[in-house]
Amino acid sequence: MKLYSYWRSSAAYRVRIALHIKQLGFETIPVHLLQDGGQQHHAAYQALNPAQLVPLLQDEDVSLHQSLAIIEYLDEVYPEPALLPADPVARAQVRALALDIACDIHPLNNLRVLQYLTGPIALSEQQKLNWIQHWLATGFTALEQRLEHTAGEYCFGDQVSLADLCLVPQVYNALRFQLDLQPYPQINRLYHHCQQLAAFALAAPEQQPDAQL
Repeated sequence: MKLYSYWRSSAAYRVRIALHIKQLGFETIPVHLLQDGGQQHHAAYQALNPAQLVPLLQDEDVSLHQSLAIIEYLDEVYPEPALLPADPVARAQVRALALDIACDIHPLNNLRVLQYLTGPIALSEQQKLNWIQHWLATGFTALEQRLEHTAGEYCFGDQVSLADLCLVPQVYNALRFQLDLQPYPQINRLYHHCQQLAAFALAAPEQQPDAQL
């Protein structure tokens, strides 16, 4: 199994957590998003993923992009431990929490959006930071309210789920961009609780082979 990844990619981070939770061996193929004009734009990688994004998972003859689709594939093919509840309503609720993060929060602060803001739109670094913090705060405010109703030890009850795999990388990013987590006690608690698990620690950006490249 091969994972095309960048150490600070939130989406790749999600998949790494899933692989470690399921104790699946994999080879990391680094795709540096900043070096050489962005290696994701090189022809060899475009041939694998025309969207020029990471992650990309290859499992023998299966090649998949989009982190949530990859994780659900892993959950179906390697079902233990499960990352989605068996109950249909609970499954939908976990997916909704994951999508709150992966679709509504993360894309507004993704690298290619930020590069466009400081490139063609010519925002200053402070204006870019203001943008990041505004959309993080907007998303986290709503997410905090949802978690007040769903969280136990983890985002949804007392089992690690797809929602936690999305939450931790997003909080990591928020801390990088100096967002004050004090208004979000549930998010902050869940982040630190998940960090105590070996799978999350092994998947952390600083633990990746390309972190020092």
